[in-house]
Amino acid sequence: MGLLQILLGGLVIVVSVTSLFRLYSAGILLHDEDICRHLYSVKDVYDVGFDVNALSDRIMEVLVKLASLQEKLESSVQNLEKSLDQKGVSKSEYKRFLEEEVLKPLYSAHISLRQVRLPRVKGLKNSTLQETPLINTFRIEEIRKYITPKENRVGKINIYRTERIYNSIGHHCVSMKNELEEYMNYDIGSFCKDDWNLAQKLMINGCDPLPRRRCLTRASKLYQKPYAINESLWKLPDGQNVRWDNYACRNFNCLSSKNPKRGYSKCTGCFEMDKERVKWITNSSLPIDFVISDVLATKPGEIRIGLDFGIGTGTFAARMKEHNVTIISTALNLGAPFSEMIALRGLLPLYVTLNQRLPFFDNTMDLIHTTGFLDGWINLQLMDFILFDWDRILRPGGLLWLDRFFCSRKDLDDYMYMVLQFRYRKHKWVISPKSTDEIFLSALLEKPPRSL
Repeated sequence: MGLLQILLGGLVIVVSVTSLFRLYSAGILLHDEDICRHLYSVKDVYDVGFDVNALSDRIMEVLVKLASLQEKLESSVQNLEKSLDQKGVSKSEYKRFLEEEVLKPLYSAHISLRQVRLPRVKGLKNSTLQETPLINTFRIEEIRKYITPKENRVGKINIYRTERIYNSIGHHCVSMKNELEEYMNYDIGSFCKDDWNLAQKLMINGCDPLPRRRCLTRASKLYQKPYAINESLWKLPDGQNVRWDNYACRNFNCLSSKNPKRGYSKCTGCFEMDKERVKWITNSSLPIDFVISDVLATKPGEIRIGLDFGIGTGTFAARMKEHNVTIISTALNLGAPFSEMIALRGLLPLYVTLNQRLPFFDNTMDLIHTTGFLDGWINLQLMDFILFDWDRILRPGGLLWLDRFFCSRKDLDDYMYMVLQFRYRKHKWVISPKSTDEIFLSALLEKPPRSL
């Protein structure tokens, strides 16, 4: 029995020493910042905005768990020794003891230790990602997964022209302290700075929702009243209604797809009404192109309100408006005035990023349409969060229209699984080659009732 006691005690010691060797090697007498300097050989650990106190709390949590486990094991071994002296212990009881009192607690402590995120500092060898500030503040792993930056797949650049997506619950403002302070540095009651692009940079990088400001929004000095609704849908707006200072172009004509220096790359032809007019109303040579009339015929009279999640100038919403369907179009000004264009057409722009929870209540949308935005760059876990949020706001019987999603052939199965996991009813499901290495996927899916 003494041998068993020594064996179990040694197991605890080995796990503790092995798991925390690197931290202890820094020296237990060093201060927190000295430990980080010792570990990472940097001059100033606070350059990354890393919360050392939160890291210390997480380490202490694991140490307390291991200490508690050791006390419990010592007590259990003593009781087990008494039982052996009195009546003996069966193999089943011994197996249960090892599983319940040893293996599971050790596994729990091991997982807790693995969840402690050590900061990765820029400039270190083999380090490509700066650790998210405050991540060790949160103990719920789902929060930690959510706020961890999602790197694009296979080194691609995403729609925001960044290498990763920062999901927004406001925590990432810590790493953009200078930009946030610049954004909030203004004279109360006066005109705001012309800094919408700074605000958009904060949003895209996860510092969102932004704080409210007490200054007056600037408008174009030459602002003209918009066209009447009966002509604004399919007419290029007056360029005087846009502040062009932060764009490569200075008028709408400059945004033509024929201009390689127009300042944006996505949504080719979005500002050319002759090209926009034919979308979703005529059959093209590709089977992946669905016609709006066919989609609405799937649920006659049921599609009244919806969301167009993509990048564009509101053409999908304009076309649906002709069918008495109200569509809200998401927009960001990625190199061109997409938000202004949508509004000047008499449509509803929703200024949101891919990283934030949609501001709609559960089970309210009849339709969600997406095109030109999600494709093979997107991280699978990020896509999972997005799809679950879409599922949340889509009502039972509502339609999800995945329009011209594309990815590499080798990734298609992964993306198909992400969509099919919700077990929506398939009304349309079309896969078509885009190129030698890429595949198009278009789908029209219906959300099941899921009544409880």
